[in-house]
Order: sequence, then structure tokens, then C-alpha cells
Amino acid sequence: MQAQALDYVSLSDAALAARIAARDPNAVRLLTERNNQRLFRAAWSILQDRSEAEDAVQAAYLLAFAAIGTFEARSSLSTWLTRITINEALGRQRAAQRRRARLDADSVADFQDYRDKLMQGSMQGCAPDAEYARAQVKALLEKAIEQLPQEFRTVFILREIEGLSVDDCAAALEIPPATVKTRLFRARRRLQQALAPELQSALTGSFPFAGADCAALTARVLAAWCD
Repeated sequence: MQAQALDYVSLSDAALAARIAARDPNAVRLLTERNNQRLFRAAWSILQDRSEAEDAVQAAYLLAFAAIGTFEARSSLSTWLTRITINEALGRQRAAQRRRARLDADSVADFQDYRDKLMQGSMQGCAPDAEYARAQVKALLEKAIEQLPQEFRTVFILREIEGLSVDDCAAALEIPPATVKTRLFRARRRLQQALAPELQSALTGSFPFAGADCAALTARVLAAWCD
């Protein structure tokens, strides 16, 4: 009588961990396919480089598998893997900062840099997708800027879009440099508040890691751990 095939999908995390410890390729494939995208996004949020993030995830898998015997199921396997991936990413870039979710009003980074960081992951895709993402964020930015009070909007456009210095902006508007700085600070803060929910919606599908990318990472991990 033929033995019934093992139902990997229904295995508990502890049982799945045990199969991985035994270098079972089916268990490894299931776990990676379940977690690749989450781990990639976590690594990318720190490293902000697609290739480096993929490498960090692969390394994190192998570190986790080497220590799989220590997994005690106090948290889910996914949570455990995420923690290991984050530690791996932080270790690869000592001074890494997570992708900023909003403007740091006290930093010297301009708004263009903030937008570029938000867009970086989406720009790695094919050209049509990249153009669509760029247009979507551009529209959100323009709408938010249009809704600023006039005095804030003018300062913001002169400083952040036209690139005028504080002194030149102050001279053009016939206001003190300190007033320029105050208005720019308040404009940035309002844009943060206005953009936060819309960007969250617009970027829900950003930084995808599925299809061929997911399969390729799974294949590399299988080759490193099971062959």
C-alpha cells in the first residue's frame, strides 16, 4: 500500500522547521515562497538597494536554516525569519537608516530626495511600470503642493523646486531669511500630513517581489541548502 503523500501546507511551524533541518527541498520551497516578499521588503527598507536586499535575504535564510534547531515556535517562523533578515540587513550597512516614511523637517535633505527614496524600489521595474509609478507620485505631489497656503506654496516652490537659496528666496519675496525657513518648515510638515495616507494607498503594491524574482531566490536557497 502506497504511503500517503505528506501535506506540507498543513504542517505546523515546528514540523516545517524540522523538515527544513532535514534539508527537505519541498519544505524549503514552501517556506521561501511564503516569505520571500516580506523579507525582501524588510531588507530593502534598510538597504534601499534591490540587489543588496536580495543578497541579504538569501544570507538570512541560510543563517536561519543553520540555526533552525534553536527555533522554539515561541513566535511564527515568518516572524523569526523577519527578525533575522532585519539583523542581517543592519549588519551589512552599519549606518543604514530605514526608508523614511515621511519628511524629516530638521534634515537638510530636500523634498526631491524624499520623493526619490520613496520611488527607488518602483523604478527598478520595467519602463512602463516605472513611468506609471512616477506619474502617480508626481500627481500626488502636485495636488498636495497646490493645496498649501499661498505663502507656504511660494516658498516651497522657490526653494525645493527652483532651487533658490534661502537668501535669494528672501530677497525675491522681500521677507527675512528666518521667515523663509519657517514657512518652508511648515510647508514640509503640511505636505507630510497630506501625503501620508495617499502615498500609503499609491505605494501599496510597490517593491513587489513575486513571480520570477521569487522563484529565482527560492532556487538559489534550495541549491545552497539542499544540494
